[in-house]
Amino acid sequence: MSPVSDCGRHRVRVVGRNGDRGAAVMRRRWHVAAAVLGALGFVAFLQAPAALAKERSVLSLLRSLPVTAEQPSGYDRDLFPHWDYLGNDCDVRDRVLITEARKGPSTGTRCPVGRGRWFSAFDGVTVRDPSQLDVDHLVPLAEAWASGARRWTTATREAFANDLGYSRSLIAVTASSNRSKGDQDPAEWLPPRTSYRCTYVSHWIAVKWRWRLSVDSRESSALRVLVQSCGNPRIQAPARAR
Repeated sequence: MSPVSDCGRHRVRVVGRNGDRGAAVMRRRWHVAAAVLGALGFVAFLQAPAALAKERSVLSLLRSLPVTAEQPSGYDRDLFPHWDYLGNDCDVRDRVLITEARKGPSTGTRCPVGRGRWFSAFDGVTVRDPSQLDVDHLVPLAEAWASGARRWTTATREAFANDLGYSRSLIAVTASSNRSKGDQDPAEWLPPRTSYRCTYVSHWIAVKWRWRLSVDSRESSALRVLVQSCGNPRIQAPARAR
């Protein structure tokens, strides 16, 4: 009688010595395929928690920031080369304006940036003329310097000042609201638009966490109170920049 090999639901009839060899090869192929599929499923299982782990509570990010006294001496804005040239007559400031425009701008992706429509999150003002906007470093350059950037290389400070890798680092707002903020931290200044304050504080902490900057004790206490009053929201933690 000819030997018969069962492979799944299909019956494969093989004959003689060559048939036995064929059956063995087929069994090996099934085993390899099963192993590969099992491995892929296991990889997917491992990757899912990693994706979820990127979401963190704001308070957990705050707790991971070192608390130290600020050291502002020696700061100079020129120590942070900013608005790097990106080509096609555009720099980093232009790129932020183009990206954040609610409508337009009239020049499309070309520079200099033409008229469009922007919403200033700090004060809730709608702006159509880009000359009325500042691109704000959410964590001001002077604040970054006093919180650890004084120890960075010029190249790292330049990367911070032109950070397009995290959309919360730079924000287009009215010039008046940006000048009102100046170099103050959230213990000293909050956006006049109260509905934006929880978002502002969350982004402040996220930027400091991204760049491994410190907070001073007064700033830390104020941030903790603010985050708790906001219900300790969860956000996607940014990639570390350094």
